[in-house]
Amino acid sequence: MGTFSIKGGVKLKGEVIPQGAKNEALQVICACLLTDKKVIIDNIPEIIDVLKLIDLLKSLGVKVNKIKKNKYSFLADNVDIDYLQSEEFKIKGSSLRGSIMIVGPLLARFGKGFIPKPGGDKIGRRRLDTHFLGFIKLGASFRYNKEEYFYGVEANVLKGDYILLDQASVTGTANILMAAVLAKGKTEIYNAACEPYIQQLCKMLISMGANIKGIGSNLLIIEGVMSLGGVEHKVLPDMIEIGSWIGLAAMTKSEITIKNVSWSNLGQIPNVFRKLGIEIKKVNDDIFIPEHKNGYEIQNYIDGSVLTVSDAPWPGFTPDLLSIVLVVATQARGSVLIHQKMFESRLFFVDKLIDMGAKIILCDPHRANVIGHNFKSQLKSTTMVSPDIRAGISLLIAALSATGESIIHNIEQIDRGYENIDVRLAKLGAKIKRI
Repeated sequence: MGTFSIKGGVKLKGEVIPQGAKNEALQVICACLLTDKKVIIDNIPEIIDVLKLIDLLKSLGVKVNKIKKNKYSFLADNVDIDYLQSEEFKIKGSSLRGSIMIVGPLLARFGKGFIPKPGGDKIGRRRLDTHFLGFIKLGASFRYNKEEYFYGVEANVLKGDYILLDQASVTGTANILMAAVLAKGKTEIYNAACEPYIQQLCKMLISMGANIKGIGSNLLIIEGVMSLGGVEHKVLPDMIEIGSWIGLAAMTKSEITIKNVSWSNLGQIPNVFRKLGIEIKKVNDDIFIPEHKNGYEIQNYIDGSVLTVSDAPWPGFTPDLLSIVLVVATQARGSVLIHQKMFESRLFFVDKLIDMGAKIILCDPHRANVIGHNFKSQLKSTTMVSPDIRAGISLLIAALSATGESIIHNIEQIDRGYENIDVRLAKLGAKIKRI
């Protein structure tokens, strides 16, 4: 179990380039299974979850070549479908959440797809019903081994249909979309997720020869095609990491420039941080965060009531940044209610912030009221364990702003979502060591 040692209270300064978007990378990498032609993907973040998926594809027989740092080619011209029944696959497939998205492409191209219960963050129930109900609507038969937690779908032919998703699941939409592009006839996916990740996947599939309409809306219309070709694709910058850098700059009163953020794909992120009183300047396609010498003040609603920050499907605020917003609010002027609607275990890390001196009332598993210190009382250093990716980076931000030396164990959780975070922080002046 890895550990970070952080000496907090140090102001940072400099420029950072955000990594490629983890959530997009997991989807577009799986899309290489839809064709026997070469797929080249640039700006892939070399983080644990993505590297595990690439390793899984190698075991399936996909030829993977690292062209240069963050750029890979994939050639799925000799996929070993029998590997899906192996014990090794059950172990590898269960170690990451993104493995679920190989099922749609495999079902579409080879008529079968299997997956063990995927791993990932322990942030509450993350059911897979949306995925498999969509496959069933396309004509697949479904089976589930309760003893081994092993899922399977098979179909001789997939046929397009009207699919109303029970929830606007990003991975569910991606999985069903990848199955539908090779199905016979027309598929309509309503209540589809429309995050930039999905839009990017659609654009990539269209470049491969797919017929998709409604990109950016919650109704995707797909006319199935016989086969797909190769493509070159570049992954967007990671909006979650961009939000993390914004929060970090404010909490440590640092002056940081975040380069090439793709402003048009940030949605509500800048607006929500501005509501917390954080000054965000747009400089071409960069974000400049000036030093907040006098802190930052949370805005109330027009009628004077307390601000609520909650998650919602795109273009609403992403749930992956609520942990960051919560920790940033601990040093603001004023108070805010954080409402995490999607996951019932994601706010349980606040006990560690309370130990550091934060004023937080955990109302229930979904809501926390944060009363800001206005930097009059800094957070205190402590020893803690990272429970998941987003809580982990939030605790790291808290440690960087706290007085004294903090220890964070289980940093593999942070490494799952953030590439070389300690090296990049050190370049900005942070006192951080990987033990």
